[in-house]
Amino acid sequence: MQKVKLPLTVDPVRAAQKKLDYDGIIKAELLERLAESTQSVTRDANVTLSFDFDQRHLAFMRGCADVEVMLTCQRCQEGFKHEYRVEFCYSPLLKPEEADDFPEAYEPADVDENGEINLIQIVEDELILELPQVAMHDEADCKASGNMTFGEIPVADERPNPFAVLKNLSK
Repeated sequence: MQKVKLPLTVDPVRAAQKKLDYDGIIKAELLERLAESTQSVTRDANVTLSFDFDQRHLAFMRGCADVEVMLTCQRCQEGFKHEYRVEFCYSPLLKPEEADDFPEAYEPADVDENGEINLIQIVEDELILELPQVAMHDEADCKASGNMTFGEIPVADERPNPFAVLKNLSK
């Protein structure tokens, strides 16, 4: 099956009624916020989406996406490729006042005035959230992994006691 570009927006309720499945890509140049959070997005994101209804007759969208980005290693400051995958499950939030009663199994997806959700934004949000907090090579691949000492810690006997001043006050 050939992968196609995903639509920018979709009506999740209609898509669930039709039980639509998407297997497509999001072009790397559309992932602007992800590109700002990394050095660059090196390839298009592969995305699969499935729309359906649950037992409570709530429309939901289940999906997964994978992408490859260039990150900067925080040890050696060199770039490296990082490929990763995310899985997510959203349901449209049709009435904002019902946000407190929303099932925990789903993340709420905001709908626009036409009742549609922005697929690019949702997938990009998930990809950004899954980025590592501190990007680093594997230790075997990192140039700075062997020399990570920055001085010596004095032995407990050599350090001055911070409470020694109090000893003189008690006399």
